[in-house]
Amino acid sequence: MGETASLADIGVTGLAVMGSSLARNLGRNGFRVAVHNRTGAKTDEFMAEYGSEGDFLPTHDSPEFVSLLARPRKALIMVKAGEPTDAVIADLVRLMEPGDIILDGGNSLYTDTIRREALVKSHGIRYLGVGVSGGEEGALNGPAIMPGGDAEAYREVAPILTQIAAQVDGEPCCTYIGPDGAGHFVKMVHNGIEYADMQLIAEAYDLMRLALGMSAPEIGEVFAEWNKGELNSYLIEITAEVLSHLDGRTGKPFVDIVLDHAEQKGTGKWTVQNALDIGVPSTVIAEATFARGLSGDVAERAAAVKLLPALARPWDIAAGDRAAFIEDIRQALYASKITAYSQGFEQIARASRDFGWGIDLSGVARIWRGGCIIRAAFLNPVSEAFAGNPELPLLIVAPFFAEALTKGIPAWRRVVAAAATHGVPAPAFSSALAYYDGVRAPRLPAALVQAQRDYFGAHTYERVDGPGKFHTLWGGNGTEIPA
Repeated sequence: MGETASLADIGVTGLAVMGSSLARNLGRNGFRVAVHNRTGAKTDEFMAEYGSEGDFLPTHDSPEFVSLLARPRKALIMVKAGEPTDAVIADLVRLMEPGDIILDGGNSLYTDTIRREALVKSHGIRYLGVGVSGGEEGALNGPAIMPGGDAEAYREVAPILTQIAAQVDGEPCCTYIGPDGAGHFVKMVHNGIEYADMQLIAEAYDLMRLALGMSAPEIGEVFAEWNKGELNSYLIEITAEVLSHLDGRTGKPFVDIVLDHAEQKGTGKWTVQNALDIGVPSTVIAEATFARGLSGDVAERAAAVKLLPALARPWDIAAGDRAAFIEDIRQALYASKITAYSQGFEQIARASRDFGWGIDLSGVARIWRGGCIIRAAFLNPVSEAFAGNPELPLLIVAPFFAEALTKGIPAWRRVVAAAATHGVPAPAFSSALAYYDGVRAPRLPAALVQAQRDYFGAHTYERVDGPGKFHTLWGGNGTEIPA
């Protein structure tokens, strides 16, 4: 009894920013936590700085780390995705016993999680791929947690994970997502939506900057006001703060001294690649990801600035029309945001069907209401929409969102048209509107594309007046034959 009482409830290996924050969160919530890092000095630093925050058991090698975990052992991996995660898993599998549980809390690619779960399961050890969102602050004070993998293993760790997760309306922002890679898949799409949300906000900022000549602090005030309404969200909130912040060295608005090169860690790219693989048009996420890539083409952009003319209309918005244009941007931002989220949820739904995961879309929206980066007030109606109709084909056709889009369409079109005629890049706004028009179109020009494919590659086509596939003998007498 005494020996068991001295063992840790859970262990955390990997004490960089996210790992150390989660370990502290666990400690603050009353759990005894074994902490470990590949370099022992990092463990010592953690204990020196945070050891008083909870009941921590410092360890300096893997055997000691595993030996201090109460059975069934629960080890949370918080190391860099890819080979480092594989190396830690191999180490733990060597030391753990059947029935123990490994939790991967990093940003792992969901296909790696599927592979790893099968490998770990072959040793009798249970595996959870745990998506964690919220950054350093969320990890410390309550993140959104998206666990997938062994369902029984989740039931055993649920009392821990739900305790440390963010809480909204008395509910933890943590729920079982589904088998094998489901948790990391949902986290991947969360990050893809995050890319889209951030790019849309950046385009709204850019339009106010260029069209109205507003300073960053002035635009920050607009975002702060928007955060009081239907756009209320964490990203809008921090955007207002960033734009209001002044650089300590120069006294200039902070955003004006930041190099316009947005980096990425790969989750947006994974989301776009998967969308292509499973045939989901996540176009807003794709444009946001490509926009980051374009921002990094520094030499190419420098050449284009010198040589390529805009041939665009100069901005001339009368003083009395400024407020109206700002409101147009707000409505365009909200409509585009709804579209991006709709695409993300469609991607989750399609993958859930393809992989047999059985993901509860309402539950996903519910746990995204707090802790995570894309937390927003409008996730309440998202959750309600899927709860009311789990088979909803698209989020944008739910009455609440269809009405919101209908209200915003005129402003949305004005903003996209103004950006185009005045030479301002707005790829996410434009892509969102093009998707909206495409998905509502009674007939698409894809008919011509398919006819062209049949002409040059005999790829066949279907007819509007009956079933079957056909091919036209284009190089012959032009007759149609069954495929």
